[in-house]
Amino acid sequence: MLKSPLFWKMVTLSGCLCVLLIPLTLLSGLIGERANYRNDVTDTLRQSSAGSQKLIGPLIAIPVTETVVSLEKANDSEAPKEVRRKQSYLRFWLPESLMVNGKQQVETRKIGIYDGQIWHNDIEINAEFDPKQLDLKADENVSLGEPFLVLALSDSRGIGQLRTTRLNGEILNVEPGTGLASDLQGVHMPLSTANLQQSLKLSMAFSLSGTGDFSVVPLGRNSEMTLNGDWPHPGFMGDFLPEKRAVSASGFQAHWQSSWFANNLDSKMRAAGALSTSKSWELPAFSVNIATPADQYQLTDRAVKYAILLIVLTYLAFFVFESLTARQMHPMQYLLVGLSLVMFYLVLLALSEHTGFTIAWSVASLLGALLNGVYLQGVLKSWRAGLSFGIALLVLDAVMWSLLNSEDNALLLGTCLLFIALSAVMVLTRKIDWYALSGSVKKIPQPVSDEELRIWK
Repeated sequence: MLKSPLFWKMVTLSGCLCVLLIPLTLLSGLIGERANYRNDVTDTLRQSSAGSQKLIGPLIAIPVTETVVSLEKANDSEAPKEVRRKQSYLRFWLPESLMVNGKQQVETRKIGIYDGQIWHNDIEINAEFDPKQLDLKADENVSLGEPFLVLALSDSRGIGQLRTTRLNGEILNVEPGTGLASDLQGVHMPLSTANLQQSLKLSMAFSLSGTGDFSVVPLGRNSEMTLNGDWPHPGFMGDFLPEKRAVSASGFQAHWQSSWFANNLDSKMRAAGALSTSKSWELPAFSVNIATPADQYQLTDRAVKYAILLIVLTYLAFFVFESLTARQMHPMQYLLVGLSLVMFYLVLLALSEHTGFTIAWSVASLLGALLNGVYLQGVLKSWRAGLSFGIALLVLDAVMWSLLNSEDNALLLGTCLLFIALSAVMVLTRKIDWYALSGSVKKIPQPVSDEELRIWK
């Protein structure tokens, strides 16, 4: 077997495949490096404008000072004495209903050859507060401070124009900061204790910008949010999926709805220290993000994973061609063809940064087919053979394109491709004498007839 030319041919081709793994590995690293450069653009936009935005509010914060009476004694020999201590905290009054309407526009910013997205929202908020649900009254042990309306945000740099803020028809003064003893950013609006005795209807309109996610915490007993946007690739994430949504090439429309029965936010906001720690941002929310579809780096990385399959199928076609004809190809010629297939992915990566993935794939496929067709014409001394291999390479690239763009059916298409390739090899080589090709033809003994086995005749 070790003296068989066919065996050494297979060993040599396996060695060529192993050598080609080196540039493919380097190419995968280059793709990751270029993708990191693109991610740096997103970070730059976030640092210079505003990051992801999570909206908590509106809600009313009521300062409460409560006198707590307890019996204490200094030691066991003394009688207990009445001790009065005052403790202060904030009590949050959540809206009975919360309606959020927004219109989102996405702006693309370019930095060099890379780009990122910044969204701008026009938001209208309508909320109603029912005093019957506020079980808080001033008495000899409880005193109430001046309440204030709170609207908290993840990044206050994104706050644009505050157009209207009205409570029961009266304009409110908007102050910077949430007024809470925490690191939450946002705005607050001073109220009076008289507001605690009546039903309140709040209407707000403002603009908000950011990058990445936009989220709204459904604080109302019944909360709804409607958002219309012009981005065709929204990502609906978070704790609640929209009840209704419509996505098209021109944008999206989505509607969310939730209540305290589903999110238990009323109990969470009653807990001591609510909105005073970093866990405030872990509250459940309606969320949408500006998702980027599979970009050129992700698609090129996926394409490189199919590179070995492309090279193996090409080598298999050459091997069958050698087996069916008397022409032989040198291992160096195999290696050069393999390197040209690796170069296809480098051309694809370089062009896709400027032209987009589809155009880059088409151009790289045509260049690769032309290069290999001309080269194989010189090797095989036949324009017909070179043209045939060039066309076959284009067809194979088209099949690979289908694999990349059909994530759900990629396994099925890949299996069909391998089955067709194996079937073609088996059909074309079914009459080949492999012993003759290996140079070690063995004489097959002929079966002995029954007449020859007879002892007597």
